[in-house]
Amino acid sequence: MKKETVTTNQITEGVIWKQLLLFFFPIVLGTFFQQLYNTADTIVVGRFVSKEALAAVGGSAAQIVGLIVGFFVGLASGASVIISQFYGAKDRAQLNRALHTAYAFSIIGSIFITALGILTAPWMLELMHTPQETMADALLYLRIYFAGIIFVFIYNVGSSILRAMGDSRRPLYYLIVCCILNIVLDIVLVIVFHMGVAGVSIATIFSQGVSAVLVTRALMRSDDLYQLEFQKIRFHKSALISLIWVGCPTGIQSVLYSVTNMLIQTFLNNLGTDTVAAWSAFGKIDSLYWMVNNAFGIAVTTFVGQNFGAGKYDRMKKSVRIGLCMGLCTALTLTLIFYNFGTPLFRLFTSDENVVSIGMQMLHHVAPAYCLFVFIELLSGALRGTGDVVIPMLITCFGVCLLRIAWLFFIVPLAPGLNTIVLSYPVTWAITAVMFIVYYCYRAKKWPKSSAKKTT
Repeated sequence: MKKETVTTNQITEGVIWKQLLLFFFPIVLGTFFQQLYNTADTIVVGRFVSKEALAAVGGSAAQIVGLIVGFFVGLASGASVIISQFYGAKDRAQLNRALHTAYAFSIIGSIFITALGILTAPWMLELMHTPQETMADALLYLRIYFAGIIFVFIYNVGSSILRAMGDSRRPLYYLIVCCILNIVLDIVLVIVFHMGVAGVSIATIFSQGVSAVLVTRALMRSDDLYQLEFQKIRFHKSALISLIWVGCPTGIQSVLYSVTNMLIQTFLNNLGTDTVAAWSAFGKIDSLYWMVNNAFGIAVTTFVGQNFGAGKYDRMKKSVRIGLCMGLCTALTLTLIFYNFGTPLFRLFTSDENVVSIGMQMLHHVAPAYCLFVFIELLSGALRGTGDVVIPMLITCFGVCLLRIAWLFFIVPLAPGLNTIVLSYPVTWAITAVMFIVYYCYRAKKWPKSSAKKTT
């Protein structure tokens, strides 16, 4: 088989801010296209089916998908961290063991999740008090999605492995292909063939299948330190233990994020279909911020992981400082954009003025707090890059999850309504950000001085 030669970003060398941006932009553009094809689903059903279909795709079903996929992506991050460290240390043998173990994990995990998801989907939707007028569509969407979740898992683990080794360009190219394909299929299946919610779910899974094939092909054709070979896909004990040790806390953290979001969705479901539809549309607008923030988090985690493996500790610290400055500037810019253009953005999803009005209420409470989450995302990512995952998980569980649950059950009853529910986000972000700043400063002081060349 012909091999492809790829020059990856030299993360352990060069001027940090330039290398960080070179690595960051393909990630954020890739995430943008990933969000775009997800957003295309909601735009198509919201504009060409009904607001009930919009609530079905973007409401409880979206939260359940986020719970399952988020847990796996968290586990996969364990593979990306240890792979970035092995790559930084140029340890070919351990690198390839981790690569094949990660693929085995994604295949076995997807089979289990498919069966579990299809069987428990009705129960999960009932548990979240999903409105009856959206129940049938939400159930259909979930079952089709779970049937093809192996493609979602393989793409996510494959692309995270490529990024861990400094290749953030090819995941971008594959997502562009996937996005275009998904939008075309959405239009054909929903607008032309009138397949409704089934059409957008089939389009999403088929597109993910194509991206999974492309990312797998890239790993098989590499002539770098790594190469995927089907006959070698299996569990390696040491790699599996490391993957679980590093990835499981992140996976648990992601699950708790999703559980609290599902709980908030449950509270919002009680406020009616218009509120659920507004929350669905808000989630897609809000995702523009999250894609940028998550891209900075991935970039910082990879930078810290590779430089940690190479013993360049001063470079690790500087990359975190630069990443924070970039993240804060971007968060402030997006907040200003959302405040000024929020109404036309909501009208992309629905022409219902009440839904737009409710969505703007949500945006005005959440957007000003985006800067707070920059510290949570980037500092936890930096700590994860060094293999420090347990304490960050505990901080997140307490600050973002437990405090938010306490807010919903003790504060919301004192002042019931949309505003009080949504305020749980900025309040808990502020507390969690302070805890992360304190812990990161404590840990950074304990890192040794670099023995390598001076950082630039």
